[in-house]
Amino acid sequence: MPQADPMAQSPFQGRRIGITGARGALGAALARCFRAAGAEVIGFTHSSAPPLQPDGPNRWVTWRCGEEASLDADLEKIDVLILNHGINPQGNQSPDVINQALEINALSSWRLMQRFEAISRASPQGCPKEMWINTSEAEIQPAVSPVYELTKRMLGQLVSIRGAVLDGSGREALILRKLVLGPFRSSLNPIGVMGADFVAAQVLRQAGWGLRLVIVTPNPLTYVLMPLTELGRRIYSQVLSRPDP
Repeated sequence: MPQADPMAQSPFQGRRIGITGARGALGAALARCFRAAGAEVIGFTHSSAPPLQPDGPNRWVTWRCGEEASLDADLEKIDVLILNHGINPQGNQSPDVINQALEINALSSWRLMQRFEAISRASPQGCPKEMWINTSEAEIQPAVSPVYELTKRMLGQLVSIRGAVLDGSGREALILRKLVLGPFRSSLNPIGVMGADFVAAQVLRQAGWGLRLVIVTPNPLTYVLMPLTELGRRIYSQVLSRPDP
C-alpha cells in the first residue's frame, strides 16, 4: 500500500511565513522546518541579508526598529508572522541598555502586532492570518537577566490582553499564538539544554494541533504556571476591558 505524502498533510503547505530574527538560532531552525513543510519563508533581519540557502528563507527583508511602517507591503503578503527578534543584555542594567531592550524586545513587536492586526482586519476573509509571538519562558521564570525578563514580561502581557481579533462581521481575522520557550542553545545562550531544531519542530507540531499557547521547555512547572497565568490575565483584562473605538 503506498504511503501518504507527508508534505500533502502539512498545514503549512503553500503558506507564506514571515520570521523576524530569522538569522538567530531559532529563526533559522524555524525557517528550515517551514521549508521542509512546503511553506515559503520571508526572513526579516536587522543585519545585511545573507546569501540564500536551500533550507533557509526564500527571500530576505532588512528593517530597523522604529521603521515598522515600511514593512506593510511585505506584511500584506504574509499568512503567518512570527515575532522572534530580541536581545539579551544579561546583567547589564544601564539606562541605555534598558531603553534598547525595551525598544527591541517589546515596543517594536507591539508596533508590528498592531500593523499586522490592521492588515488582517482589512484582508478578504478566507483562512485567517496568524501571528506567533515568542515571549520565552522568561515571561514567568528567572532568566538570569533582569532586563530581559522585564521586557519579555511586558511583551507577554501585551499579547495576553489583546484577546480575539475580529473583523467587522465578528469573525476571527487573526489567530494569535504565544510561544513560551525554555532555554535552547544559541549565541545568546550557548549552554541552553535544548537544540533549536528540536524546539522549532515542537513549535510547528503544537501549532499544527491548533494550540494557541505553545510551550516547549524541560521545566514541568511552566506547563502548570503558564496556562494559569495566561488565564488569570485574560479574565482580569476582559472584566475591565472596553470595546475598541
